[in-house]
Amino acid sequence: MTRRRATIATASGLHARPAALVTQLAASGGVPVLLGRVGQPPVDATSILMLMGLRLEHGDEVELTAEGEGAERLLAELGALLETDLDAVPASR
Repeated sequence: MTRRRATIATASGLHARPAALVTQLAASGGVPVLLGRVGQPPVDATSILMLMGLRLEHGDEVELTAEGEGAERLLAELGALLETDLDAVPASR
C-alpha cells in the first residue's frame, strides 16, 4: 500500500470545485484511493459527497492511500493538486 501526506492549500478549503478536481483525478488512476484527515478514518476519494463531508479546511493535513499499479504516481499527482491553492487557479470551462 502506498501512502502520501498532503496539506490542503486552497484558501477556502476543499469546497465543491476543488473536491470535484480531486475526485476526477482519483477516478482517472484506475486504482482505489482513500483520503482522510491524519489519524481519522479515510473515505473513497472518488466520491465528491464523501470528500465534502470531511469538511477539510486550509491547512488540514490529510493522508492518501492507494494500492495497485500506478498508485505512487497517482498519489504524487493528487498530493500536488491538494497542495495547490485551487481558488487561485482559473476554472476551466
